[in-house]
Amino acid sequence: MKNLNISKIPEKELAKGITGKYAHSENMTIGFVNIIKGSVLPPHSHIHEQATQIISGKLEMTIGNVTKVLEPGEITIIPSNVVHGAVALTDCVVTDTFYPVREDYK
Repeated sequence: MKNLNISKIPEKELAKGITGKYAHSENMTIGFVNIIKGSVLPPHSHIHEQATQIISGKLEMTIGNVTKVLEPGEITIIPSNVVHGAVALTDCVVTDTFYPVREDYK
């Protein structure tokens, strides 16, 4: 069993206005991400499957050729190697889960 205090995890800047704290298990990475209104996560892809859960705010996400506005209580699944990006319509808090582990976030 591994217990972590999120407040003690170092913050990583993903893009201007987007920061996350990442916890890693043997097989997955969980990110606790804060996004400032107007921040843009440029289109990108990675080998990891990703699940993004909106805790607060409104986030416009484009996954492949589909764009949707996500709100609290929603979760979206991003398949491996699919191009995706986002724009924060408001300040947002999201939780990202990746499989396998994001070695680049350690």
